[in-house]
Amino acid sequence: MIFDYFDGLAGSLEFFMALGSIIGMLGLIIGILGWLFLGSFQRHKMIKVIVISIILLAVCGLNTGMQYFRI
Repeated sequence: MIFDYFDGLAGSLEFFMALGSIIGMLGLIIGILGWLFLGSFQRHKMIKVIVISIILLAVCGLNTGMQYFRI
């Protein structure tokens, strides 16, 4: 019974790691596009988005989301 709890916990942890990976990739793409095409005030915000996305990808892994969601 306790092993079922840990199996569920491991499954949910894997899901959140995969979700973080997908959000990191999307944030990186949106950040780069926004940095290229928006004005100078918005560029500072996009640089923050890029940095946060790189940190998220470093923690969650690049291929984790693609393997989990079969993209």
